[in-house]
Amino acid sequence: MDTLWYVAAVAVATLITSFTDWYFMGVMFHDKYLTHPEIWRSQGQVKGERLAIALSSLVGLFSSAMFIHICDHLHLLDWHPAIALALGCWFAVALPLLVINGLFIKLHPLNTLAHALGWLVRLLVCAACAHLFLG
Repeated sequence: MDTLWYVAAVAVATLITSFTDWYFMGVMFHDKYLTHPEIWRSQGQVKGERLAIALSSLVGLFSSAMFIHICDHLHLLDWHPAIALALGCWFAVALPLLVINGLFIKLHPLNTLAHALGWLVRLLVCAACAHLFLG
């Protein structure tokens, strides 16, 4: 693996997925988050929200880096194998986790749907970046 291409793939994937996360997990069905306002931070906690956004961005960076690294390490850099890995990760990990959270945490079902779609798009973007930059 060429380190420069790996860093470029991770940077592009992180940039794109930060926008997709913003849309799917923040904008899409935004009004439904107010269905259960007691589970969210209050409006006065701006510093805490900024820290949460910064930490979630780091988690997103790590997620993108690890997915691309796994694609490279397992030689899954062609379109079909990379997309298959993304779908497998989504069906095996992200989707069950989000559905279970949706069942036990007071989340509107549309917010659970938006988060699930957001993770699907995140994984597909990482697969595309792995293929385009390292394949």
